[in-house]
Amino acid sequence: MLLYLHIPFCHRVCPYCSFYKHTPGTTPIGSFVDALAREVGSRLVQPPRTIYLGGGTPSMLSPSHLRNLFGALHDAIDFSQLDEVTLEANPATFDAAKARLFRDLGVTRVSLGIQSFTPHVLETLGREHSVAQADESVRILRDAGIPSINIDLMFSIPGQSRDDWENTLHHAIHLNPDHLSAYNLTYEEDTAFFESLRRGEMRENEDADAEFFHLADEVLTAAGFDHYETSNYAKPGHHSSHNQGYWDGEDYLGLGPSAVSTLDGIRWKNIPDTARYVSQVESIGHALAESEPLDHEARRIERIALGLRTSQGIPLDLLSPESQTRAQHLVSENLAHIHGRRLILIHHGRALVDPIAAELV
Repeated sequence: MLLYLHIPFCHRVCPYCSFYKHTPGTTPIGSFVDALAREVGSRLVQPPRTIYLGGGTPSMLSPSHLRNLFGALHDAIDFSQLDEVTLEANPATFDAAKARLFRDLGVTRVSLGIQSFTPHVLETLGREHSVAQADESVRILRDAGIPSINIDLMFSIPGQSRDDWENTLHHAIHLNPDHLSAYNLTYEEDTAFFESLRRGEMRENEDADAEFFHLADEVLTAAGFDHYETSNYAKPGHHSSHNQGYWDGEDYLGLGPSAVSTLDGIRWKNIPDTARYVSQVESIGHALAESEPLDHEARRIERIALGLRTSQGIPLDLLSPESQTRAQHLVSENLAHIHGRRLILIHHGRALVDPIAAELV
């Protein structure tokens, strides 16, 4: 089982982000941390294989809040048995002392939300860090002894040229991270970018998306990274064990406001409201808002959609006879190959994973 903790606080809300998040406002962070620690104690009934703290911006928690939260985690979990403990961080939210605290608390992997090394692109994205701060953040984490460092990057951003993207990729490689994530910007509802798209101020361009995707694949694999999932590249020994669990269909427990869990064939979701989350956890020990059973067909469709994103592909047995015939057409079109009764997307097929998955389910 995987454990996910959602930290909803951000200093600034980015215009492209659709995750549940907000500035601290009137909800005391200390009360939230206490509630999250209590939810750990009440809902964690089996030891997880990995822990992932996402957000929001987990790294903006103060040292005392981090100690309180990790104290509860250590009380409930034997960290020596974990495969991985990931914490998401933004460059402007930690210094050398806090980075050493991350390591002392048991964090083994930090995922840095840098997104770009081009100043005008950072400005478009509403990021609060500079290129120099991004560079320094990687050095700080290295000096602190963090075993694995990921850098998140984003492409197809309004105003981002091909040269901007190529320079960002080479800049990232020069920093020698262990893992790189390269995400295609998507326009999600309830974001400022989506509203700009709806008004015609921004535009999607599938050809540019594909060009940027293939450029990342070319540059990063040439630099020794394994392109093991549509948006993820790793040096040997640094694949994200937590995310691999999602792609493989493992059960996961999500704690914190808006967090989702899938356990024993049931999907649960917490209240997407931090103040109500704190109140409900304080009163009854959890903040579950809704649940639904996942039948065999729903799980099959998810396994196809997620598994096709990986370099391991999916078992052909997941596909109906009609879909297996369509899979053979993908092979003939050089979009996929079949190895050991598994369908694996290749070349341009990797950039077309979503429409291909929709065709096969």
